[in-house]
Amino acid sequence: MDLSKLVAITGKSGVYKMISNKSNGLIVQNLENNKKGFVSARQYQFTPLESISIYTNDPDEGAELKTVFEHMQKLGSELPPSKASADELREYFTKVLPTHDQERVHISDIKKIVKWYTFLDKQDMLVGDDSEEDTAGDEEE
Repeated sequence: MDLSKLVAITGKSGVYKMISNKSNGLIVQNLENNKKGFVSARQYQFTPLESISIYTNDPDEGAELKTVFEHMQKLGSELPPSKASADELREYFTKVLPTHDQERVHISDIKKIVKWYTFLDKQDMLVGDDSEEDTAGDEEE
């Protein structure tokens, strides 16, 4: 799973693929409709999904979003809808990441993660983890 070219843009829903970086913004591709366009850095903030980490009870460490997505994949069909109740979302996220800091990880954060995961899963962008391929090759020997 490669999140390096994917960005979230404040004020815009969904996940975008970064095509090119300019001094005053980004050229991105909307993954829903494949339209490309320029987004100004003066109006929007960009967050690469690769750089997102989730607060945990260990103040020195956070859980990378990629790791959270991998845990969500392992749980499979238990994924609640993003519009589920706060209690349902918190219960689910506690299964995904039991060590998450419940005071600093808000329900809105969990909703966003569930939406991103659902979207990326539908786009088949959560496949191809290099670490799984490496371990599979080691087991054959």
